Amino acid sequence: MDSADKVFVHVMPHYMAEESNADKNRYVFSYTVSITNETEQPVQLMSRHWIITNGETLATQEVRGDGVVGQQPIIQPGDSYTYTSGTVMEAPVGTMHGRYTMLDQDGEFFDVSIPVFTLAVTNSVH
Repeated sequence: MDSADKVFVHVMPHYMAEESNADKNRYVFSYTVSITNETEQPVQLMSRHWIITNGETLATQEVRGDGVVGQQPIIQPGDSYTYTSGTVMEAPVGTMHGRYTMLDQDGEFFDVSIPVFTLAVTNSVH
């Protein structure tokens, strides 16, 4: 089985009302990501690629970079790595998805999908 099939990503988004301003089309969201390594070897998170979609205009923004929150963590077999980050949108609803590029102990790179999740102002999605 491919290593990408044994590294799992779970995301929990949160609307940050106190940081947002609907009158200025500024909607702030945090999201907590947990990455679980169920392979039999350590893996290192090398880079990220996010696609953020505005729910009103369907405009997309891409974010690429090394690691996450300034780190390129090594995740041991059976362990998870959790971090929290955020984004600002111009709409009260949108989505994010993407991929992490990981490195295994054999020096092989592989991608792990980040499933689509919804960013939504509290009570805006029914």
